[in-house]
Amino acid sequence: MNAAAASPWTDAPIAPIKVLLADDEGLVRSGFKVLLDLEDDITVVAEATNGAEAVERARATRPDVVLMDIRMPKVDGIQATAQIAGTPGLEQVRVLILTTYDTDEYVFDALQAGASGFLLKDAGPAELLHAIRVVAAGEALLAPRITRRLIGQFTAQRKAARAADDRLAVLTEREREVLALVGQGLSNHEIGAELFLSPATARTHVSHAMAKLGARDRAQLVVIAYQTGLVSPAMPGTVTPRSHDDRRR
Repeated sequence: MNAAAASPWTDAPIAPIKVLLADDEGLVRSGFKVLLDLEDDITVVAEATNGAEAVERARATRPDVVLMDIRMPKVDGIQATAQIAGTPGLEQVRVLILTTYDTDEYVFDALQAGASGFLLKDAGPAELLHAIRVVAAGEALLAPRITRRLIGQFTAQRKAARAADDRLAVLTEREREVLALVGQGLSNHEIGAELFLSPATARTHVSHAMAKLGARDRAQLVVIAYQTGLVSPAMPGTVTPRSHDDRRR
């Protein structure tokens, strides 16, 4: 198991996705490891029992994905995520947060700290494997409706300051449109279909918005879209993009 998969275009092997497991429950880590070790394109490179260990082992092993529990002793998952995101040389490490949507009140903090997505602790095997591959590919795991709803609820509850127009002044009108759609959880293909663009062009606009706004990844664009009022919570499970003129009112 865990042999590097071959590329369909060349005989050269493709390096497996390196995963760091961070959870204070040994049974949880063991269960995840057994599952992941069965996959040819994923390998577990280290385990951690708390956030401090997660940061230390991320520095030592430079994983592609950290599967991070929120509630851990000494240093929690949010603090560990922020430390990993702020460590030079770990810019490409993606953090996938383990959460229980109904009880965790830290999801918005985790996004701001640099998390790339969320996974239910009771997720099935197929969902776990999909989440790891999506995050490793550089995408944000924010599409599920419940995730968007939760982000919207916490943004509204905390009355996050809606930034003045100058925060988004660096964006073109097209980039604002793209940012609003990213905030709704749309993929590059869906954004392209919505705006009559190719997926490659949509990806370029997303990349430009990330660079101009100083966002580490797509997940942080979602935070910015809510914070600035470009996207606002509407009915449960939905979000409504707000126009540039609406935000002046």
